[in-house]
Amino acid sequence: MGVVGVLTGGGDCPGLNAVIRGVVCRAEEHGFDVVGIRDGWEGLMTDRVVPLDRDDVRGILGRGGTILGTSRMDPYVHGDGLASCEKTLNSNGIDRIVVVGGDGTLRSAMGLADEGLHVIGVPKTIDNDIAGTDVTFGFETAVQIATDAIDRLATTAEAHNRVVVVEVMGRTKGWIATHAGIAGGADYVIVPEFEYDIDEVVNTIRSRHRSGRRYSIVVVGEGIEPPPGYDTGEAKKDAFGFERLGGVAYQVAAAIEDQTNFETRVSVLGHIQRGGTPVASDRVLATRLGVAAADFAAKDLSNVMVAVRGTEIVPVPIQEACADIRGVPEDLFATARTFFG
Repeated sequence: MGVVGVLTGGGDCPGLNAVIRGVVCRAEEHGFDVVGIRDGWEGLMTDRVVPLDRDDVRGILGRGGTILGTSRMDPYVHGDGLASCEKTLNSNGIDRIVVVGGDGTLRSAMGLADEGLHVIGVPKTIDNDIAGTDVTFGFETAVQIATDAIDRLATTAEAHNRVVVVEVMGRTKGWIATHAGIAGGADYVIVPEFEYDIDEVVNTIRSRHRSGRRYSIVVVGEGIEPPPGYDTGEAKKDAFGFERLGGVAYQVAAAIEDQTNFETRVSVLGHIQRGGTPVASDRVLATRLGVAAADFAAKDLSNVMVAVRGTEIVPVPIQEACADIRGVPEDLFATARTFFG
C-alpha cells in the first residue's frame, strides 16, 4: 500500500518509544511498510532511515528517550523545506509521514504538508502547552518526577529549617510547576503566566516561620522573570539559536535569603524530568496516539494532528497546534494559590 515514515523531533520525552511502537504495529495491520527516520528532521534531510517492523519495536514500550534519536535541526531554518527532504522521500518510497514533536516541529510539519507531503502530527512535550489537545504524553511522568523530588526536598528542608526553591521545566508555561506544586504541597508556586511579587513570597515565608513552621518549599517554573534587581543579563542560546532556560531559581533564592536571612537552597531538576521510564498513564496515552496516527495515515488524512479531546482521540488541523501556546488557566492556578502560606 505504501511506506509510512516516522520521526521524533525536538526535545526527548517519556513515551516517545510507545508512540513509535503504536505507529509501527498499527501501520502493519493496515498493510503499510514502516521506516524510522533517524535524528528527526536531520535524518529526513540526509537520508538516514531504518526499516521497522513489529519485531524491531518489541520491548521498547517502557524505555525512555527515543530509539530513533532526535535533533533540533529544522528543514525551514537549516534547509529549503520540502526540497531538502525529497531525496530521502523518493529513495525510500515514503509517501506519508508521522511527525512526533512539539509546536516547533509541528510548525515545520505543517509547512511540509502545505507543500504537498502527506503528514500526520503527534503532539509531544512534557510542558503540556500544545494548543488543540487537552494533554500531551510525557507530562504526567514529568509531574510525577517533580512531585517525588518535592516530597524528598521537603523532609530535608524541615530537618535543617531551610527554604528550598525547586525549579522545574515548562519553558514559557507553568503546567509542571502548578501540578507538581499542588501534588507536592508547595508553600508557594511561581509560574510565567501570572505576575508575582517577591515581597509577597517573602511575607508568606516569614508568616510560616512565625507560626512555627520553620521551612518552606517554593516551586518555580524555569520561564519566570527573575525578581527585580536580580537579573543576570542576556539569556544564553543553543547551537540552533533557541533560548536556553534554567537557573532563575538561584535569583529567587537570593532574593528570599537577602530579605529574610533564612538559609535558602536551590534544586534545579532539569533534564531528569524528561528522562527515564514513562509512567503507566503516559505509556497508554502515547500508545493510543501512535495507533491513531497510523489509522489517520491509512485514511489518507493529512495536515492533521492527533489530539486528545476529553476521552477521545480525534484529528484536528495542525494549524491549531501552531496558532498559540496553551497556558495554565486562572482557575487551576487559583487552586494552587489556595495553599500558599
